Amino acid sequence: MAKPFVKWAGGKSQLLDEIGKTIPACFKYKKFTFIEPFVGGGAVLFYMIENYPELEKIVINDINSDLINTYNVIKNNINELILVLKELEKEYHLLEDKLDAKKHFYYSKRDEFNMRSSKPTMQAALFIFLNRTCFNGLYRVNRKNEFNVPIGSYKKPMICDEENLRAANKALQKVIILNGDFEETLKYAEGEALFYFDPPYKPLSKTSSFNSYSKEEFDDADQIRLSNFCKKLDSLGYCWILSNSDVKGQNPNDNFFDDLYSEFNIKRVFARRNINANPNKRGELTELLITNNAYEKTMSIAK
Repeated sequence: MAKPFVKWAGGKSQLLDEIGKTIPACFKYKKFTFIEPFVGGGAVLFYMIENYPELEKIVINDINSDLINTYNVIKNNINELILVLKELEKEYHLLEDKLDAKKHFYYSKRDEFNMRSSKPTMQAALFIFLNRTCFNGLYRVNRKNEFNVPIGSYKKPMICDEENLRAANKALQKVIILNGDFEETLKYAEGEALFYFDPPYKPLSKTSSFNSYSKEEFDDADQIRLSNFCKKLDSLGYCWILSNSDVKGQNPNDNFFDDLYSEFNIKRVFARRNINANPNKRGELTELLITNNAYEKTMSIAK
């Protein structure tokens, strides 16, 4: 089974069992379309490909063009990507005990990545390289869309995970890959469709950086626009599952999501978050798994 090829804040690897329980059992035995408008690291995508063999169409999307370029390169140019990553890994490992030279190498590659003038394969290789060597595996950009995470402390990180990259290449062959706004995915829905939404989470504090995936901020207005899109999907009879932060768990008086999705089923599940500059702020907390009315009807039919 392929797994995420980058470390991604808010990744769903640890919640796959819980998400799997949430998917109606009847989808195991029928053809349907799976659409993921905020694909991120792809944990749920690869889970669905592995566990739902009757998937007729798979559509993924993300606003982050660097991430989507990497998906496309893994799908269409895997051999060249692996060659470039192996060379980057070899050069980086040779600098294991040369801290100044190692820093120079990292920051020169970061500058090269931020210029965005390389060919798609090199740009994808730099994206993976930086993710594997930066501080805490964090992806973060500023308002100029510049990746600005400093070098990490890993001595000899695996930069080229060839086995997983080839597994991802195989899995992505039947996937439609989009780079745009989440609402554009609706035109790809047909027949029976299941959407899984994992948007940039609403920050639990003013200092949270879980929203810095792209230069465009995903703010409260976007969260409201997403909830309206989900209501539209429900009226069209499509099933959906949505994840988000549990702001109420942080502040009992914060009913932002409880109000937005009051007509739907809201479930709170435990998750562990490991990407945070402050180790004291990592740990277990609750997140939301929300399902819609069309989904609930499908569940009752499945029973």
